[in-house]
Amino acid sequence: MPDTPERGFDDLDTLVSELHRSAPAVSTPEAADTLALVTWLRQVRELDGSDLLLVAGLPPLVRVKGQVSRLPGDGLTGEDIEGAVSSIVSPRLRERYRAGEAVDLAFTSRGLGRFRVNLHRERGRAAAAIRALPTRIPRVPDLHFSHDIALLAELPRGLVLVCGPTGSGKTTTLAALVAEINARHPRHIVTVEDPIEYEHPHVRSAIEQIEIGIDAPDFPTALRSAVRQAPDVIVVGEMRDPETMRIALSAAETGHLVLATVHATDVAAAVSRIADGFPIERQNAVRQELAMALAAVLTQSLVPTRAGTVVPIAELLMVSYGARQHIRKNALQHLNQEMTITRKAGSFTLEESLARFVLSGVLDRAEAMVRAAHPDELESLLRARV
Repeated sequence: MPDTPERGFDDLDTLVSELHRSAPAVSTPEAADTLALVTWLRQVRELDGSDLLLVAGLPPLVRVKGQVSRLPGDGLTGEDIEGAVSSIVSPRLRERYRAGEAVDLAFTSRGLGRFRVNLHRERGRAAAAIRALPTRIPRVPDLHFSHDIALLAELPRGLVLVCGPTGSGKTTTLAALVAEINARHPRHIVTVEDPIEYEHPHVRSAIEQIEIGIDAPDFPTALRSAVRQAPDVIVVGEMRDPETMRIALSAAETGHLVLATVHATDVAAAVSRIADGFPIERQNAVRQELAMALAAVLTQSLVPTRAGTVVPIAELLMVSYGARQHIRKNALQHLNQEMTITRKAGSFTLEESLARFVLSGVLDRAEAMVRAAHPDELESLLRARV
């Protein structure tokens, strides 16, 4: 019998049904653990929660509208947590976890939807963070950006970076942009992800989704193969290493539209992050390549609204001649000014994003001021529009 796929059980409900059909099996610890996980995940969905957090010493925790609360039940042990999650972890990932690594995976339940899992340790005990993914792939308007970012789906070629810290919604934004292209254009799209979080249907585009650890051993290998598959659009789940960055830059320079995520807090940091990922003797050459290949940089983070939800505050640079010159010269401090200069092309600053949310009543003024990179600029925007 083949091993469980790396992405975990694609249908957790089937596993539970099999457990229910066999009375002796239901009484085993493994079955009880699996049923416990299903129960917790069902409660997360019923509460419209975003995350299930499993921490030793506490009952299961659920995050709803940014607030963490406890589900009914006793405190969990590390063994409880490891047992509950092990049913969706493949043998290969289980070995990596036992060797001391944190592991990431995603799985689908027909009854509950799709979930992303991070299984790790804290103080020597098992712990897990399970993100409840939207039950449908969002479109760009569903994300409630202050400005229109759907124009990124219309770019014919070049490198588009979606940036932000962990938990800022980068993957969801990337999925929404792919959904826009899929709905509008007959393209061949190849995604490279670790793990696959959103499963895209074929609408107008043909979409191939490559999962690291299942379909390819690593990002560079998958990207080298993807470039040879005649794609129009290549999606890179995360640019983590110089080789992945090099291939992505090359693909963007040769006429592909490449969408990728990067951990960075603003536009200048995103450009710097890529160049600094290479040996120092290569960095100037990389900046020249990046100046030619880069089409747009979007950075985002999630902030709580007055209504208790979250919205993405963002800045977008549509790269033009001026920005390319600044990147070539490593004068990245001028990129914020370029966002203002290229406003007609779709660029906007973080302060403009915050101002729109404050003026529409979505965000508190004080909250926006704390989040602004340039509070004086935000104050000026708010005064001008009152």
